[in-house]
Amino acid sequence: MIRKIAATMVSQHPDHAGKPYWHDQEFIHTQYEAHECFLSFSELGASEYKWDWEGKFVDESIIERLFSEHFDYFKKFPLGREKFLTFRLPNPKVETEFRLGRAFMGILGAAGLAKEIGAHTPPLFEVILPMTESAEEMIAIQEAFKEMTSLKHRLYNFENGDLKHIEIIPLFEQVDVIISSVHILEKYLHLHQAQFSFMPNYIRPYLARSDPALNSGLVPTVLAIKIALSRYAEFTKKTDVLLYPIIGSASLPFRGGLTPETVTNFCLEYRGIKTALLQSSFRYDFEKTKVLEAIEKIEKILPAGQAASIPQSEEKKLIEFIPTFEKFYRQTIEQIAPLINQIAGELPKRRERVQHIGLFGYSRSVGAVKLPRAIGFTGALYSLGIPPEIIGTGRGIKYARDMEQGTLLEKYYIGLKRELKRAGGFLYKEGLENLARQSEVWQGVLVDVRQIENFLGEELGPATPEEIEHAKFVKELHKKLATGQSFAELLPALAVLRKSLG
Repeated sequence: MIRKIAATMVSQHPDHAGKPYWHDQEFIHTQYEAHECFLSFSELGASEYKWDWEGKFVDESIIERLFSEHFDYFKKFPLGREKFLTFRLPNPKVETEFRLGRAFMGILGAAGLAKEIGAHTPPLFEVILPMTESAEEMIAIQEAFKEMTSLKHRLYNFENGDLKHIEIIPLFEQVDVIISSVHILEKYLHLHQAQFSFMPNYIRPYLARSDPALNSGLVPTVLAIKIALSRYAEFTKKTDVLLYPIIGSASLPFRGGLTPETVTNFCLEYRGIKTALLQSSFRYDFEKTKVLEAIEKIEKILPAGQAASIPQSEEKKLIEFIPTFEKFYRQTIEQIAPLINQIAGELPKRRERVQHIGLFGYSRSVGAVKLPRAIGFTGALYSLGIPPEIIGTGRGIKYARDMEQGTLLEKYYIGLKRELKRAGGFLYKEGLENLARQSEVWQGVLVDVRQIENFLGEELGPATPEEIEHAKFVKELHKKLATGQSFAELLPALAVLRKSLG
């Protein structure tokens, strides 16, 4: 292996409820993110920081800031060798190509600056491509970057630079794409050899955790990731190209379930993953000492984990009942989308983002249903006292058990019961029952609750002091909703109690 692979990647996802330990307010302006980046390395001990160009404002002078303000630190812990700054590109399918060009210029400028000041170069050499669905997209980014490095003028000359080739981290964000991602990687190897006349030494496939859950539900997302990890292990045996998978983990179970208190279980559940995302709630909604210990633990455990191998016969069965879970989940979400949007619109903002609404797309004649991004979606349902982990899952579990596949489900989603119990602590059953008296769609969610309780052998509901307090605020929110009063002032307190905005 020619480089260090970071086990922890800090991200700018705005899911924290409380104030960052280094800040005087919950909201983090773009101007403070360079400082946050440095603290993630120097104080928290993380190895990698994702500098996000997708759908948000971005400080394009990040490298200049880091080198000018912390040069001694990066001489000791060189960027690109010991610590890593990784751009998530704007996807040209969705955002203007000019933003992509600006990101490329930043990467090339960073290499030139590092060389000029005697720092390790190149400090940036790898980028994340969101919404990857094909090998051709990955190659196109690399071709575009190579063409930019050939630019030459008497006022600038990228042609003489040290960085000629950019490494691609493909981000797979849909259940079906995650499952079939190994085929994308296989094709990518062939195209890479044909286009650049050499094979990559390694690839870091990035498996989203929040967006596929938003689109397909909890269980299909986890099973898709398990299938992908099993296939990745076979891919390496067949091709000798090493894979170092990344997972887009967040704090609440619906979005990954990784907190400073769940590290051991998380690393066991997602063994085979080599890099875990540490979103804002992980870092800022728990005691700093626990965060430091957790990051150190992840850095030790993840590199040694080996993915569970899934025999083809069992993989086929898992894939066969994924659509049933999706069906129950999507049918429900389609009908409750207006209420989700109403609550999500009142959640407090935590970072500066370009206005963006995700698209909840699936094959129905009624067309696509618009929903907020995953943090707002999750935060809205938790604030309603109806955690999204529950929706469709109970009916899906009943189907799996009726098909005598319940044991198989638990074999590969080993923490299913634990995560349903954790999410279930934030269920406000009285509010759900009231909604069910008004609408048939909520009756289906009540069925989910009963089936999950049958599966667990215990009732869902608040147990800890925080969960009980959360339920009191949720009850008040339901009253205000019913009478048309403003409920926005309740949402920050709810987020603090569950230690995550969404």
